[in-house]
Amino acid sequence: MRAQPSTAKTTPRNGHRPVVVPSNDPAMLLARARNAAFAEASRGNLGGGLGVLYDALQDEPMSHDLLSDMAALLLAAGKLEHAAAYAERALRLRTQHGPSLYTLAFALSGQGRVDHAIGVLTELQGGAGRESLQAEAPELQPVAMIELERLRRSRG
Repeated sequence: MRAQPSTAKTTPRNGHRPVVVPSNDPAMLLARARNAAFAEASRGNLGGGLGVLYDALQDEPMSHDLLSDMAALLLAAGKLEHAAAYAERALRLRTQHGPSLYTLAFALSGQGRVDHAIGVLTELQGGAGRESLQAEAPELQPVAMIELERLRRSRG
């Protein structure tokens, strides 16, 4: 038989009190929406994930994070034009956002817009775009550089 969880209050470690974040805190709501969207997508419900992000964008239309996440899920769904459009919207809000540059580059590449994709991927080789991608999704940096070399070779 499993033990029932204790309902007794625990004392904070090292004398620190836990920080209570209000459930209506905008940053917390944004994080919850993003997590829920990717959880849906990881369960194979890409449409559900896109719906969660779409709903969140109705409340926070100027969130570059939500726009970037929407672009990433649309790219995963093969909706290249829409993915590029959302990535471009995110980049208008934060011009050197690495994940948005990454998504835009792959959406452009998939559409056959090789020169434009090369330009975007080149931005990810250095500067603020690279730093942003390295900070948020370091595993994508080598993938971007492989794609850049592939596209350069394909041009002849």
